[in-house]
Amino acid sequence: MAGAARFKDRVVLVTGASSGIGRACARALGREGAKVVAAGRRRERLDEVVEAIRADGGEAVAVTGDVREEAICGAWVAAAVERFGGLDGLVNAAGVIGTGGLLDTAPAEWDRMMDSNLRAMFLLTKAAAPELIKRKGAVVNLSSVAGPRPYPGLFAYCVSKAGVDALTRCAALDLAPHGVRVNAVNPGVVVTELHTVTGAIPDYAGFLERSKTTHPLGRVGSPEEVAALVLFLLGGEAGWMTGATVAIDGGRALASAR
Repeated sequence: MAGAARFKDRVVLVTGASSGIGRACARALGREGAKVVAAGRRRERLDEVVEAIRADGGEAVAVTGDVREEAICGAWVAAAVERFGGLDGLVNAAGVIGTGGLLDTAPAEWDRMMDSNLRAMFLLTKAAAPELIKRKGAVVNLSSVAGPRPYPGLFAYCVSKAGVDALTRCAALDLAPHGVRVNAVNPGVVVTELHTVTGAIPDYAGFLERSKTTHPLGRVGSPEEVAALVLFLLGGEAGWMTGATVAIDGGRALASAR
């Protein structure tokens, strides 16, 4: 197993592990020796991820539930401890997207975005912190290029991701005395189910084609590219990094909105 020593015997909980960046992170961690707790709502999809990790020679278990519920967050952490003896890392990859500006965003949509993208991350990080402190672990949060800067028509999403960036920095400061690091990654457009599962982008093929012009490197990203950065931030090579929000966006944040 190539690179297995990097995360050998380390236990990592990954949310949103049934698809996209979360799935790519879970599989990459499994290939590099981690014991993976794959968390999400879709059991069948999670079981497929667990099977794939085991086929690669790794260890994994699936846990299901709604990350927006405090009791579920506690149960997932408890499952990691019961199954694998502790917790060394947390990847908060679960999230949603939606469209709409200030004038046409309903309060219910605002609440959905904040609960899914921000409150859930707070709940799980808080639940995991005591176990992470025991092992001086690390957290990586999935933010967005829409965190540091606004984009039209993504009002609630941008605000929620700006909140993720602030949560990352505040949690990093609070947990640093305990030896726990907290960082975030801010991807540009990545080919996942994020945009299609809710119908947020009706013409997804056209959106991806147009995105080639809005990302200076001329292409969109892959989940595996983001996962590689997540693993770097979780690992010892990034041992002096905390509170960072790291862009991985093909240069998107450098370009003017259009």
